[in-house]
Order: sequence, then C-alpha cells, then structure tokens
Amino acid sequence: MRITCVCSNRSRGPYRSRGLTTVEFAITASLFFLLMFMVVDYSLASFAKLTMQHAVREGARYAITGQVDLDPQADSNRKRAVIQKIRDHSMGFFDMVTAESDIEVTDIEGTSVSGFGAPGESIVITLNCQWPIFSPFTRAIVSDSHHNFSVHASMRNEEFPGLTP
Repeated sequence: MRITCVCSNRSRGPYRSRGLTTVEFAITASLFFLLMFMVVDYSLASFAKLTMQHAVREGARYAITGQVDLDPQADSNRKRAVIQKIRDHSMGFFDMVTAESDIEVTDIEGTSVSGFGAPGESIVITLNCQWPIFSPFTRAIVSDSHHNFSVHASMRNEEFPGLTP
C-alpha cells in the first residue's frame, strides 16, 4: 500500500508568491518614485532657469533705454531700476536663486562695466543662480544640494541723453 502525504506544499506556493510580489513591488516602486522625484526636481530647476533667463532679458531690454522710472526709492538710480525690472519679471524666483551682488555687467570683451553701461555701449548682463534640490532622494544621489546655473542677456545701449551709468 502506498501512502501519499498530502502536505501543505501546495498551500505554501501562493504565500511565497505573494511575498515575492511584495518585495518586487517595493523595489520597483522605490525606483519609480526615485525617478519621479528626480524628474520633478530637474523640471523645477529648468523652469526656474527659463524664468530667470526671461527676467534678465527683460531687464536688459529696460537697461538699454536708460530709463530710471522703476527705481523703488525714486531717486533715479538706474541700477536699482534695472534690478527692479528683473525682479518684476522673475515670478518671485529672484530672491530664491540669486542676490543683487551676483549680477555681473560686462562689455562684450568681458571687462566689467560700471552700472549698466554708457549710451551706445554693448553690455552683457549675467546672473549667477543657485536652485535648491528639494527631494531628499535626489540630494542623496547628487553631490551638491543645489543646481548652479547662469543666465545672460546681451544688448547695445541706445543713445539716451544725459544719464550716467
């Protein structure tokens, strides 16, 4: 007579499969969320860079006219007026990513220019910016806790009368 043992081998299969599925899901979900957080971080950094590029271009367009009507202290300071124009077009990112001291104004050869240049002078406005990395997952992978980027705008000043840079 043959005795066969009906053991619980068949019943262990589904439980083992469920445990394996849980582990696979945990690994896959971790990688998925890591990728998603990295995409969000880099997308925000790209949006900030494009916004600041637009802001510095608008500031340069304002600077070449020699106007000073946007000076917040109303004492006809051209530099403060141009910085205010950049700040107005930065959607609030200006104070997050840069400081007024990080604005460089040079001529086309790279020589520093006082203020925003004289009438007829070509200028290059450069903003050096830092965008923070928000995701702790991304921060753990990259060596720095922020993205560094620079935005530039180059234009030639119009012949505006009577103003000094």
